[in-house]
Amino acid sequence: MGRAAAAGTGAGGARRWLRWLELCFWAAGAAAARGTDNGEALPESIPSAPGTLPHFIEEPDDAYIIKSNPIALRCKARPAMQIFFKCNGEWVHQNEHVSEESLDESSGLKVREVFINVTRQQVEDFHGPEDYWCQCVAWSHLGTSKSRKASVRIAYLRKNFEQDPQGREVPIEGMIVLHCRPPEGVPAAEVEWLKNEEPIDSEQDENIDTRADHNLIIRQARLSDSGNYTCMAANIVAKRRSLSATVVVYVDGSWEVWSEWSVCSPECEHLRIRECTAPPPRNGGKFCEGLSQESENCTDGLCILDKKPLHEIKPQSIENASDIALYSGLGAAVVAVAVLVIGVTLYRRSHSDYGVDVIDSSALTGNSLLLNPAMQPDLTVSRTYSGPICLQDPLDKELMTESSLFNPLSDIKVKVQSSFMVSLGVSERAEYPGKNRLGTFPHGNNCAFSTVHPRNKTPFIQNLSSLATRTELRTTGVFGHLGGRLVMPNTGVSLLIPHGAIPEENSWEIYMSINQGEPSLQSEGSEVLLSPEVTCGPPDMVVTTPFALTIPHCADVSAEHWNIHLKKRTQQGKWEEVMSVEDESTSCYCLLDPFACHVLLDSFGTYALTGEPITDCAVKQLKVAVFGCMSCNSLDYNLRVYCVDNTPCAFQEVVSDERHQGGQLLEEPKLLHFKGNTFSLQISVLDIPPFLWRIKPFTACQEVPFSRVWCSNRQPLHCAFSLERYTPTTTELSCKICIRQLKGHEQILQVETSILESERETITFFAQEDSAFPAQTGPKAFKIPYSIRQRICATFDTPNAKGKDWQMLAQKNSINRNLSYFATQSSPSAVILNLWEARHQHDGDLDSLACALEEIGRTHMKLSNITESQLDEPDFNYSRQNGL
Repeated sequence: MGRAAAAGTGAGGARRWLRWLELCFWAAGAAAARGTDNGEALPESIPSAPGTLPHFIEEPDDAYIIKSNPIALRCKARPAMQIFFKCNGEWVHQNEHVSEESLDESSGLKVREVFINVTRQQVEDFHGPEDYWCQCVAWSHLGTSKSRKASVRIAYLRKNFEQDPQGREVPIEGMIVLHCRPPEGVPAAEVEWLKNEEPIDSEQDENIDTRADHNLIIRQARLSDSGNYTCMAANIVAKRRSLSATVVVYVDGSWEVWSEWSVCSPECEHLRIRECTAPPPRNGGKFCEGLSQESENCTDGLCILDKKPLHEIKPQSIENASDIALYSGLGAAVVAVAVLVIGVTLYRRSHSDYGVDVIDSSALTGNSLLLNPAMQPDLTVSRTYSGPICLQDPLDKELMTESSLFNPLSDIKVKVQSSFMVSLGVSERAEYPGKNRLGTFPHGNNCAFSTVHPRNKTPFIQNLSSLATRTELRTTGVFGHLGGRLVMPNTGVSLLIPHGAIPEENSWEIYMSINQGEPSLQSEGSEVLLSPEVTCGPPDMVVTTPFALTIPHCADVSAEHWNIHLKKRTQQGKWEEVMSVEDESTSCYCLLDPFACHVLLDSFGTYALTGEPITDCAVKQLKVAVFGCMSCNSLDYNLRVYCVDNTPCAFQEVVSDERHQGGQLLEEPKLLHFKGNTFSLQISVLDIPPFLWRIKPFTACQEVPFSRVWCSNRQPLHCAFSLERYTPTTTELSCKICIRQLKGHEQILQVETSILESERETITFFAQEDSAFPAQTGPKAFKIPYSIRQRICATFDTPNAKGKDWQMLAQKNSINRNLSYFATQSSPSAVILNLWEARHQHDGDLDSLACALEEIGRTHMKLSNITESQLDEPDFNYSRQNGL
C-alpha cells in the first residue's frame, strides 16, 4: 500500500510539475507580448518534456496593402499552447492578436490559429534596410517553432509609362518591334497588347511574340498587321493604357513585264505598255519608277511621204517610180559598202588576241566599267544592256544573282562576239578563243556599282555566280623534314609543322581551309559555335611530333562563365568532342589565349571550338563596324552596321562582301562585349546634322533579337540605314552609331566622312599583313634559331633535382596545366617551344623568352647557392645578344 501510494503521489506530482511549467512559460510569453517587465523576450526553447515541436499547418503569406485597407496575416500550428507574431524583430502586443483553439480529432493534438492586422500607417512608419516583415513563433511542451517571414508592401502603379510604343512604317515581310516599358509598380505590372482595342493572343499566331521583355515582335509583317497598337499594364491596384502606336505595313509597287509591241502606226511608231500591278502599291508604298508607256520608230527611220512606211507608198507616176529606183540604188550601194567594212573588220578581229568587240562605243563613253582580266568573269552569253545597274538595300536580301543582274534592256548596246560569228542582234551564246577575257558592264555615277577607293585599284566587280557559291577559304603549301608554317591570310588561322615532324626525304602538300558556308556543326542545347570550322590535311598524313593549329575564337575567356570544348568532325560527318579546354589529356593539348586557341595535335581533320555558357555573365566578343556607300538615288547615302563574331575570318567575309557592294569602312571597328543574358541588341543612328541630312521616320533605331546575335556565326549580322541629303551640295556626313545591349554594354562609332571618294580618308581593314607569305618553309618560318633551340632542349629535357627542367620552362611561359601531356613526349621542351612559336607568330617576342631563360638561370643559382661554370650551362646572356 505504501508503494502504491508513493507511486500515485509521484505520478500526480509529475502532472502538477508539467502543468506548473506550462503556466510559467505561458505567463512569460504573455508578459513579453504585453510588453510588461516579466520578460524582455519569449523563450526560444524549453527543457525536455513529453510531446512534439509545433508544426505549422498554415504560414503567413506575402501581402500587399491596397489603398488604405489593412491586411490580415494568419498562421496555424499544432500542437501549440501559444502563438505570437513578431514583426521587424519586435513582438506584437497580445491585444492585437485574435486567437482560436481547436482539437485535431485524428491526432488528439491542440491546434491554435492566430491572425493580426497590419495597417498602411504601420508599413509607412517603418524605415529599415528591408521590407516590412512578420513571422509566427509557436510554443509546445517540447519547444518552439518559427514560421517563414512574410513581407508586407504597399501596392501601387504609377500613371506614366516609362516608354510608350512608337508608330512605324514597315515594308511587307519586314520585322516589327514595338517597345513598351510599363509604369513602375508593386507588384510589377503584367503587360497585355491590344490591336484596334482587341487583345492580341500570341499563342494563336506564331508570327507574333509578346514574351520579349514586354515588347511586341511581329516577325514578318503582313498587310493585316496594320493598325493601332496599345500597351496595357495592370496589377492588383489599377490598369494603365499607353499611347497608341499606328503601324502601317506598306507594299511598294512593281512593274509588270512589258506588253508586246503594237502594230506600226501611220506615224511609223509602235507602242508597248506596262502597269504597276505586280503588286500595286498599297498603304502609301512607292509607286513604280520608270515609264509606263514606251514608243519607238518601227521602220528604222525610213519614213517618207508624210511619215508613211516605204512599203505602203504606191507609185503615182513614172517620176515617182524613178525616184524610188534612184533611192533603192543608193540604198543598195550603202549596204554593199557596209558589208565590205564589216567583213574587213571581222577578218582583223579574227587575227587579234581578243575575241571581243564593242559596238556603239559612243553610247558607252562614261557609262561602262572594264573588268580586270585577272578576274575572268564567266560571260558566256552575248546580251544588250541599258541604263545603270544598282544594288538595292541589302538588308536581309540575297546577293544579286547573275540572272537578275544581266537582264537584257534596250538602250546601250554592248555585244560580246567571237571571231567566228557575227551577230547584229543578241546572240544566244558566244565562245572565247582568246586567253584574255574582257567584258563591259554599264553603271551609273551614283550607283553602288562603282570603283573601289583609289587605294585599291582592282575593280570590285567579279563573277557573281562564283561569289554566291563561295563556301570556303583555302591555302596550300609543300613541306618536308625542315617543317614550316602555313597561314590563312587575314583570318587568324595558322598551322605550324615542327622541324622533324615529317620524316627525311619525304614531302607532303598540306592544305588548310575555312568553311564559309552553313556550319556543319549543329549546336546542342545552349551550346554555341565560338570559332570557324577549320580543316587541315591530308587526313592520312602521319607526323612524328605534334603540330600546332591556331584557331581564333570570340569568347571572353573565363572558366567561371564558359565551358569550352574542342570538337572534331568524323568521316561520317558527325562531330565528336575531343576534350574540354580545362580537362587533363595526353592525346592533345589546348592553350586558350584571349583571342585564339592553340591546339597541339597528331592527326589532321576538321576542328572547331564550341562553348557552353555556365552563367548569364558569359560574354561573346563582337566586332562592330560601319560601312557606307552612295545609293542609286543621288541624294541617298546608305549606312550598313555589322555585328559579327570577333574573329578575323568573320570580319574578312564582311570586308569581301562590302567590296562587291562598293561599301567603304567609315570608322575603325570596335569591340563590344555581348552578355548571354537573353537581352536584345539595339542599333541607333544619332546626332544627324539637321537641315543637311534626314532619315526616314521610325527607322533611326533597329532592334535585333538576342538569339540572332548570340548565334551570329551563321551569317554576318547587319542593319541598314538610309540617309537622304536635302541638297546635292552636301558632301560631308557626321553622325554617331550607338550599338548597345539592353542591360549590357554599348559601343559608339563616330562617323566623320566625305561621300566623295576622292576626299574620303582611308581606313585600314586589318592590322596585320600576313598575306605576303601564306606558306613559309624551313628555318625562316621559325622565330627561334635552330641551334639555340637545340641547346635549350638539351638543357631542359634532362631531369634536374633542383627543378631546373622542362616543367620550369613551361611555368615561365604561362603553361601551368595538363603538364602530363608534355611528359609523354620524347622532347617536352621541343613541344613547349613549338607552342611558344604558335603563340608568337606575329610579335616574335624573343626578348620575353630570353628573360624567362635568364630568370630560370637566376632561380637555379639561388637554389644551388654556388657559382656554376658557364661551360656547363648555356650562356643565355650571349643568346639574348644574338637574337634570343
